[in-house]
Parts: sequence; structure tokens; C-alpha cells
Amino acid sequence: MTEVVNETPGDRSGTWRRTATVRRFFLSLFVVGQTVVASYFLLWILPYHGGTWVELGLLALFILLYLWIAVGFWTAVFGFVLRLIGGDRHSLLKRHPESELENTALAKTAIVMPIYHEPVQWTLSGLKAVYQDIERTGHLDRFEFHIISDSRDPNVWLQEQAEWHRLCEELGAEGRLFYRRRRVNLNFKSGNVADFLRRWGRRYRYMVVLDADSLLSAGTIVKMVQLMEREPNVGILQTAPTIINGESLFARVQQFANRLYSSLFATGLAAIQMGDAAFWGHNAILRVEPFMAHCGLRKLRGFGLFRGPIMSHDFVEAAYMGRAGYEVWLEPELGNSFEESPPTISDELSRDNRWSRGNLQHLWILLFGRKLRLAHRMALLNGIMAYLASPLWLAFLILTTVEAVQMTVASINYFPEGHQGLFPLWPEWRPEWAIGLALSTLSLLFLPKFLAIFDAVIHGFVRGFGGVWRLFLSVLLEIVVSVLLAPVRMMAHSRYVLGALLNVSLSWAGQNRTEETTWRDAFLTQFPGMLVGAGWSAFAWSLDPMFFLWSLPVAVPLVLAAPTSVVLSRVGLGRAFRKKGLLVIPEELTPVAVLNDARRARAVTDEVPVITAVEAAVIRPRLNQLHLALARTDRHPRRAALLAPLVQRLADKGPDSLSRSELSQVFRDRTALAELHRLAWRSAPDSFWGRRIASLGKTEPDE
Repeated sequence: MTEVVNETPGDRSGTWRRTATVRRFFLSLFVVGQTVVASYFLLWILPYHGGTWVELGLLALFILLYLWIAVGFWTAVFGFVLRLIGGDRHSLLKRHPESELENTALAKTAIVMPIYHEPVQWTLSGLKAVYQDIERTGHLDRFEFHIISDSRDPNVWLQEQAEWHRLCEELGAEGRLFYRRRRVNLNFKSGNVADFLRRWGRRYRYMVVLDADSLLSAGTIVKMVQLMEREPNVGILQTAPTIINGESLFARVQQFANRLYSSLFATGLAAIQMGDAAFWGHNAILRVEPFMAHCGLRKLRGFGLFRGPIMSHDFVEAAYMGRAGYEVWLEPELGNSFEESPPTISDELSRDNRWSRGNLQHLWILLFGRKLRLAHRMALLNGIMAYLASPLWLAFLILTTVEAVQMTVASINYFPEGHQGLFPLWPEWRPEWAIGLALSTLSLLFLPKFLAIFDAVIHGFVRGFGGVWRLFLSVLLEIVVSVLLAPVRMMAHSRYVLGALLNVSLSWAGQNRTEETTWRDAFLTQFPGMLVGAGWSAFAWSLDPMFFLWSLPVAVPLVLAAPTSVVLSRVGLGRAFRKKGLLVIPEELTPVAVLNDARRARAVTDEVPVITAVEAAVIRPRLNQLHLALARTDRHPRRAALLAPLVQRLADKGPDSLSRSELSQVFRDRTALAELHRLAWRSAPDSFWGRRIASLGKTEPDE
């Protein structure tokens, strides 16, 4: 086997850069040309043909929104064409055949999983599956695993420590599977990864980053390392994750859409971005040395939202890697890369609330970031538009309502504000043009979905989606759900963007992965949007029946938002559709080793614990010894004086007598934890700890 030596990146403005320039030129030509034609039609549809300030506002918003959806449409078309002709010959996998990669030695690589208040056993079972899959390849000696925690709740991080130790014993992974929890939680996930790199980054040439819900097969991880060895100019190599393990109807719809449509969108995106791709923060491999040298994130120095730590780090790190002369590639053909979807629309929107703030921060970097490549600026803009498009759409709807009011209630103004000239401006109506423009806009949104069906037929993937007719019905079902959810997302994202720009504080929490939405929660969260939808529709009816009909595609989904969110959250409905062969994906029908391992591990349900992780750390001798070994040993006299009353109160009254911060201080201290264990086992039978010990069926410590 040959060992490829890393080199300093040179100026590789060769074949792929010229190809990327040509592709981006044609993409821009198609997108801008189509938008110009559509805008011309809109001008002639508007009664005054852009002669009023309201109509000029409508035109400006239309151009921005049409450009946004046209980019997505042509990206999917590019992907369809490339897959039709056998793929992109400029991709890294096409450049290096399988036989060449097999003769490439593996460099030392860290597999890193940052976690924060995640379901502990569920999360580590996924990491266990990745470990076992790599072990089967015989390459385990080239990889080390790191769980890096930012959890603050003692009941969570104490369980993390216990599960990590249990996993080490079960796998025989001592010295290969590590756990570290930061005591000071700074700069979110990027700060957690940066802390890991400062401490241990120089041990590794590469780092594979996983999220708590990530899974990567051993074959994919090994191939990523081999590609990085063969391509010393590549700083980040990103896979295109497939959503899996969907149980609720909502999660299954998201899972199906991701699996079917991403083949086109990811292929097209990779072909356009090429070596200037984006980093999505997980399911990717990074070259550690340049990442440490060039991708540190300084705090923003602006105002409000644009001041402080960068919350959404991934796109920025890719831009900085590109600025340093390294390439960032997206490789959709690197299969067996998985993640999971939030189980409900409420959970998705809660996640979007966090993501929207981080993406909007990118506006500052887009405008003031120095020496960033244009492609990476466009990637930042794309991330911004993912959330800014919603308030733009809402503003467009508001202006159309204003236009309708002016044309219905007010008398015709032949010399409107903004019109210059001696002759009156006569309003004209062209409803047939309006219908044509609406249909052409809808085609941009829905045609790629049917291209994906053709792609599945052409490449023989139909059986993995349940067959042709089930695939077609699944796409129709996904379209109905997306139509119902689009206005709900618009209202929520508009609120999030406004809150972010006003710099409203936001708390971060772990993701819900199991609970269904209750009717009460649905009405509480969706009631404002339902009220807006009903009120707008009623107002439209009072103005004009045609305007009322035009409002229904937005108003009806808003009115139905609460029942929609409840129905989509139901796991039983998701399983029923799967049983009928609808919304299925190939990974559910064809075994994948790493997925099967993770599912088996998660299917093993332990008995519901009768005591919490905090209580177990106090009274279970083996767990107490583990936590003692991981606790701090340095103890200043002043610290001892502060902890003594906390320990006594905890021994007398139990964990509820202390705050979360106070509990963390006690359980981080070795002496305090040992003293607490001693006091608990000496407590009276009718005391708090006596009752807890009795609930375990113990009468004395098993030491």
C-alpha cells in the first residue's frame, strides 16, 4: 500500500475551476433570463404596469423570490442531466477509481461526536454502530472516537459518563473511545470542537464530524480518508446525508422527500460548486492542520445579532478554508451517510428558530468578510435566503392585499403616485396572463419532483420506493403535505427573522426525538397563524370573490395548521403508510449493516430506571467510583467551605434541594462526591437516601 504525503495547497485554478466557471455562467444565464421574462409578464399583469410604488414593491419582491426558486429549479435540472449521462466526470470519485483508493493507506483519524442534552443511550447506540462497522473492516487501529459534551444538566452528563464507560467495557474500547465534557460552555458547537482540537487535534491528520443523530458506514469513512490522502488540496469533504428512521408521518414525509429529491439537487449543487462547496457541519471529513490554522471563528464586532459568537459555523468554516487556498467538495456518490429528521413540524420549527439566527448572522460575513471566494459568498447568501425568503413572501402577500384594496375600494387614480407624464395611466387587467405566470412559477417548484420520479425509473431505483405507482402516490402525498406546511413555515420563519433582527434572546436545548404533538400544544403554537389566515381570507371575501379564491392556497393551510401538525406527528399513521408501501425508501428494504446495528441497539429497551442518574451516582458504588475517577482533584480551602453546606443539604433533603448549577459543583468535586456517598449509605431508612437505597433492593453497599 502506498502512503500519500500531504502537501501545501497550490494554485489549482486548472480544469475544474474553468469547468465551474462555465457551469456557473450558464446557471446564471438561465436563472436571470427566466426571471427577466417572468418579471416582464408580471409588469403587464399589474393594473398600472409598475406605475405605482406598491407595484414597484411587488416587482422587486417578485424578482428576489423568483430568482430564489429558479436557482433551485435549474440546480435540479443540472443534476438530472448529469445523472442521465453517467455522473460528473470532474468529481473526486470519478477522478480516483476504486482500485486506486484501495491501495491508499489510511492516516490517523478522529471520529468526533459533539453532544448537548441528547437522549444518552439512543445517541451512543449510533456511535456504537459506527465503531462496530469500522471494526469489521479491520481498520480500527487507524481511528479513535471522541464524545465531546456540552451538557449542563447533571442528570444528563452523569448518565453520559456512565454510558460511555459501559460502552468502553462492552466494546473493549478502552484507549480508543474517549469522553470529555467542557466545564465552560462557550461558542456553542464550534467552541466545543475548537476546544477538542486545541487539546488533541495534533494527534490526527483528519477529523470526521458526526451529529448526535448521524450515522456513517465504515466503507464511506474509509473511502473519505483515502480520497483526502489522494487529494492534498482538499480541506473538507462533505457527504450528502440521507434522512432515516422516520416514524411519525411528518418524519416519513421528510425522509421520503430527502431520499428521492436529493439525488438531483445534491448532484446539481456539487457540479456547480465543485471545489467551492459548502460544509454542513456533520457527516464530513476535515483536514485538521489547515482547519486549525485557518478556520478559527472570531466573534462578530457589529451590533445586535451581528455581535458576539457565530452561531452557525459550518458555512463560515468552509469559506475560510477556501480563502486559505484549500478546496471544499460535496460528493453525493459517497453513500451510506445518514441523519434523522425532527419527528414533528413543531420540533422542526424550534430547530429553525436556532438556525435562522445563525444563518442571518452570515449577512455580516457576506458583506464584510475579507478575501472570500464568490462561490462561498453565494453559499452564505443561499443560507440567508433559506429564512429571509419567508418574510419576503409575506411582504409580497401584504402588498398584493394593498393592491387589491386600492383597486376594489378606492376610486381609480389615473395619475398615481410615482407616475410621471401628461397623459393618464389607464389600469388594465390580464387574468389569462396571471394564470400563465402562476402556472409557470408552480412548475419551478413541482417539476423537479417529477424529474426525480423519471430519474428513479431510469436508474432502476423504483423498487426501493415501493414500485412505480406507490412512488407516484408518495410524491403526490408529499406535495400535499408541502403545500399545507409552506404557509405555516412562512409565518414561523418570518417571526424568527424579526426576532433575530431585534436580537431577542434564545435558549438552546436538545432535540425531541420521540414525542407526538398534543392538541393543546398545537393550538397554542399555531393559533396566531390560524387567526391571521382566517382573518385575511374573510377580508379577501369582503373585497372581491376572485381575490378570496386567490387567497385560499395560503389561508386554508394556516386555518388547518393545528390539526395538520397533530396528524403529521402521529407515529401510528407513519407506520400505517409504511405498511401500505407508501413513503418508503430503499434503506428500509435493503439491509445496511451500520443501520441494522444501530436499530438493534436502540430496540433493546432497558427497564425504566427507578432512580435518576444523580441518585445513581451517589448510591451505586461502582458508578460512584467511576464519577470519582472523572471528578476534579484540586481543592482550594475556600472551595471546600462553599461545598460543605451543599453536600450536607443534599445528604439531608435530596437533589431537589439544590439548583442544577449547585449539583454540578458537587458532582465535579471528588471529595464532595465521596462524602455524599458515605453519608447516603449511613442515612436512616426513612430518609430520602434510605428510601432510594431500599427501592433498589439493597441493604448495604456492594463494595
